[in-house]
This record gives sequence, C-alpha cells and structure tokens, in this order.
Amino acid sequence: MTTQRPTADQCPAHASAPPRPDRPLPIFGPAFSTDPDATYALLRAQGPIAPVEIAPNVWGYLTTTYAAALHLLRNTPGRFAKDPRHWHALANGHVPADSPALLMMMPRNNALWMDGREHARLRRAITGSLARVDTHALAASVTRIADELIDEFAHAGFSDLVGQYADQLPMKTMIQMFGCPPEIGLRIVVSVTRLFDTDQDGAAANAELEAACLALTRLKRHHPGADVASWLIDAGLDDEEMVQTTLLVIGAATTPSSNLIMNGMHQVLTDARFSANVHAGVQPISEALDEVLWTKPPVANYSPLYPIGHQEFEGVVLQSGYPILVSFAAANGDPALAIAPEARAGNRGHLAFSAGVHGCPAPDLARIIAETAIERVLDRLPHLALATTEPLHNRPGTFHTGLTHLPVRFQPTSLAPTGR
Repeated sequence: MTTQRPTADQCPAHASAPPRPDRPLPIFGPAFSTDPDATYALLRAQGPIAPVEIAPNVWGYLTTTYAAALHLLRNTPGRFAKDPRHWHALANGHVPADSPALLMMMPRNNALWMDGREHARLRRAITGSLARVDTHALAASVTRIADELIDEFAHAGFSDLVGQYADQLPMKTMIQMFGCPPEIGLRIVVSVTRLFDTDQDGAAANAELEAACLALTRLKRHHPGADVASWLIDAGLDDEEMVQTTLLVIGAATTPSSNLIMNGMHQVLTDARFSANVHAGVQPISEALDEVLWTKPPVANYSPLYPIGHQEFEGVVLQSGYPILVSFAAANGDPALAIAPEARAGNRGHLAFSAGVHGCPAPDLARIIAETAIERVLDRLPHLALATTEPLHNRPGTFHTGLTHLPVRFQPTSLAPTGR
C-alpha cells in the first residue's frame, strides 16, 4: 500500500489505514443488487468506513456500521460537508460525464447540497411548505388515488403491484400536492425514476426533469394556489432554486415512497409475523413499515459527505476530496445493534429517514402515504397472496432498495371501495 497522497482519480483504498484491498468492492451491478447485504458484510469486515467503487471508475467510501453513519450525520457540517465542490474528482473532470453517480451527486442549488446559512434558508422553505400540508386531506387524497388505481385491475384477479400501483401512487400524490398539471407531473416523475435507476440515461433524464420543474415554476408564479409549489414560491425562492428544490422534494417523495410501499406489501405478504394479523386488523400497518424501515430502507446508500481537513473514525483515515456515502441499509443491519426482530415495531431508531441537519423534513407525510396505500390494497383485494414462487428481483443501482415486480393474485371483485 502506497503512502503517497493520491490524485483525485485514484482510489482511496491506497490512501487510508488500515490496509485495504487493491480494488474496493463495487456497490453497483447484478451481484450487488441481488444480495446487497452480502456486500455490506464484506465491507464491514474491513472497518466501519470502507473504500468502495460507487459507479464504474467513481471512487469513495461507504459507512458500514450504525455508529459510523451517525457520527457523520451528527457532525455535518462541522467536520463533514455536503457541498459537492469538495469532491476532487468532480472538480478535476475525472468523473465520467455519463456516470450514473454524477446525476445523483452533482452540485445542485437546493438544500440537500448546501451547508451553513444557505442550507438553513432553503430547508426552512421546504419544512415550512410541507408543514402546511393538511394530513387529513392528504390521507383522503391518497385513498382516492389508491382506489382509482385498484379499480383498473380489481376485476382481473392478478396484478403487478409495482407497475400498476406502487410506482404510480406517489407520483399522482405529489402531482396533486404541488398543484401540478398531469402532463408536467408525468414528465417530472418519469425523469426522477430514471435518475434513481442508475442503468438509465441520466443526463437526458436530468435535462428533462429540470425543464419540467421550470415549466411548473413559471406556471405557479402566474397561477398560484394552495399547493406546495406555490408555498415554496411564497418563501422567496428564485427560479433556479425552485427548479432544484422541486426536483429535490418530488424526487425524495416518489421513488423512495414507491419502494416503501412495495417493500411493505412484500413484508405483509411473506412474513408470518405480519400477514395474518395485518389482514385481520389485529396488527397495524405501521408495525410492518417499522420492520421494513429497519431491514429494507427505501434509500439504501446516499447522503454523500466530504471530510473537512483531517478526519478519521475508529482508526480509519478518511482521505479528503472523496465522497463518503452513508449506508442507511448497512447501518440498520449492523450486528452490533443487536435489535431483535420483535423489538423493531414502534422503534424509530433506524436511519431510514437519515438524521441530523439533513434528515428527512417530513417523515410523517411519507408514512401517511405508505400506510394508506397498503391499507387500501388489503381492504380492496380479498384473499391477496403472492403470485410467484420465483425469487423477486431488486431494482438496479447503488442508491435505493425496491423490487422490480411484485406479482399478486386475489379474488376478482367489482365492488365499490369501502372505508376501513
């Protein structure tokens, strides 16, 4: 292992201590998507923070323990910055222009990538706007959208709950929350989905996403309403800030919410601890979601951070200029936590919604959307069961955890929707 300070395009494995493998493990590709926990275990054996290949020829670190993740999140921005301008490889042009990591980690003019006062100002705009959302109206809206989607396939006795339900429901919900015309909303959410699925054309998706967000911003400046987009404009955001903040909020609420819904449904359908009791109404949906947020957080690895000056954690020297991804999945699955499965219900100590100054600004809204979505499926589709014995496949990519398909069968029905 060389002791020479690496250039920005070299791998951090050669600049950290203790010694690392010559080539860090990739956190992308079919092997990782098939069994990410196996990769996390191998990385955890190397240390609490290990060098990884984030995307082809994009190098950085990944936290592997709960303590390491919490250390970084709690020390942002004092010791770890969010601003991607600290990323040496990006500054020096060493990140491939077509890299899927670039679109998810590049600088944007929104709160996620800011530190200090600018972060605080933009985050206040977000939290203030989301705080104005009527949660009872939100639950009613999700119920209506869920019933409309279920009506499309309830007569068939079979459905793929990913494509026909979980992917569509958060999209339609956010379109309504932002007061967004359907044609603009569809452009936004399709592009966000392509960004998360890192085998897609990220550059084209990003360009389309920004154009659609700008169209919504201009529309709302002339025709404001009682919606999140108008409230963000009221908070004083300019056009560029509106584009990037809209991108941030909708992006955080669509694909991750879809993952939470489908992972929650899969948990209810396949885990004996929940299936019978949830169907019977004895056990609330919230407990199944708690399990999922611990074991399959919808955003697996994200929140890239950059060491400020010399930083180390439990003997691991963190080379400046390299991104450190926080692995919420590895943190929640850390064997050192020793949390028994029966102790997860009601336990909000997981990091699925991140933590610290950049934690999720509205986790309660996310839970309302997911819980209501799952409840409606269970209410509307009698004798619901998984329709395959074949292994289900995870969505590709570094950053999130979700299924590509969730085939189910049920008793066909044309009955009108009923309340719970």
